[in-house]
Amino acid sequence: MTSLGVRPYAPGDDAALMAVCLRTGADGRDATGLLGEPDLLSHLWLLPYLTLVPELASVVADGGAPPIGYVVGALDSRAFEELCERKVWPALRERYPLDAFPDGSLDSLLVHLIHHPPVAAADLVAEFPSHLHIDLLPEAQGRGFGRRLIDRLLGQLAGAGSTGVHLGTSTRNAGAVAFYRRLGFDEWGTQGGATVTFVRRL
Repeated sequence: MTSLGVRPYAPGDDAALMAVCLRTGADGRDATGLLGEPDLLSHLWLLPYLTLVPELASVVADGGAPPIGYVVGALDSRAFEELCERKVWPALRERYPLDAFPDGSLDSLLVHLIHHPPVAAADLVAEFPSHLHIDLLPEAQGRGFGRRLIDRLLGQLAGAGSTGVHLGTSTRNAGAVAFYRRLGFDEWGTQGGATVTFVRRL
């Protein structure tokens, strides 16, 4: 992969990006085989962004080959939550009712999030209204592409008037935690000891 680079998202990238989402969906490790419905991760953390704010999505790809990493984000987290409530979650709730999977399964947990999506704290979005998600396959990691993806998105957000950005990651994903700290993100807090929120002013 000698010509890997960062470029804007294109509609034909969806299948490859869904594969990246799945292969990084277990605290940064491969979630293949952990789900009865592997697309659930993408329905929550990827596809709403590609549908509603595709202009803020960028990918890592080698020429015309399928992408192996991406960043997505939203300029106004509260507005994005409301847009998802109107345009994304209703159809998914019909497709995946709460009793669609056995209680206690990972699928069941993800379906619960579709029916009860997390809402960013008011004091968080007051200072850091934007948010992002980034995922890279191992072959794209450690080569500067994560920084380039985030720098590109932060430039877009700042140019659109955002004052700050936030993101969440698993406390078990030590590599991601270290990565965000290297990029100048500060720790905002943890939720239940499982998720840490990072913030950065723009």
